Amino acid sequence: MEFPFDLAPVLGERFCVVDQHLRPAGRGGTAKREELEQQLRTVIDELGKASAKAQGLSTPVTSAARMESNRHVLYILRDTRSPKGAVLGFLKVGYKKLFLLDRDGSHVEVEPLCVLDFYIHESQQRRGLGRELFREMLQRERVQPEKLAVDRPSEKLLGFLRKHFGLCDLIPQVNNFVIFEGFFSTRTVPARRPFPRPRPEEPIKPYSLTERDFLREEPEPPWPFNLSRGSPVRGSLRPFLLRRETPAGTPPEPPPRRASSLGRVGR
Repeated sequence: MEFPFDLAPVLGERFCVVDQHLRPAGRGGTAKREELEQQLRTVIDELGKASAKAQGLSTPVTSAARMESNRHVLYILRDTRSPKGAVLGFLKVGYKKLFLLDRDGSHVEVEPLCVLDFYIHESQQRRGLGRELFREMLQRERVQPEKLAVDRPSEKLLGFLRKHFGLCDLIPQVNNFVIFEGFFSTRTVPARRPFPRPRPEEPIKPYSLTERDFLREEPEPPWPFNLSRGSPVRGSLRPFLLRRETPAGTPPEPPPRRASSLGRVGR
């Protein structure tokens, strides 16, 4: 796919990586940079339209506006031999949170790297360019092919993945994504933490040290000296305590009169 402007300052080398910031490869003044940014937007929009037409889609899934609003990465492959350069194809990937089914039918929440759009120009197919572009992406993203999730793959894309990367055993899903055998191979079940048990040489303490200090009682003096002023006094110690507490110069209180155990004698 050719364009009426030079692609070298827009895309740079043979492989160009574009993120949501849409930064062109070339540098310059403000006016020059704005021109390069607009040319880059044009390249992305035209590639998205060509991909949608090849897949029979009514609306492109790749555009400059979509790139700005999502954290996706675009790998663009260009031909450096022509005078102005030509775009040979592109591959769009991005991380997405998905609920996928494993082989046991259990739902698993994951965030894999997803293949979102893939296109090689019709005049450049069956020349190994798609495999070259795909391998460049895998190397830069540091991911294995079986760890990818593919969004709405066509039969041609499934055949491409089966031929060049051995991805043939699909794990059925209820959404539009396709994953392959080996996707969950490195997923580990979180180990359960054992309930802590007390050491055999240490007794189980019902209270902490602070609680023990709070519950500790102060030793009391022996009775009757532990009676505070105003406490009720009973028994034979009442006269003794009253004598101790009576101020000087106060006549002692007469002892209480005991009632006679005999009945009244009639006169």
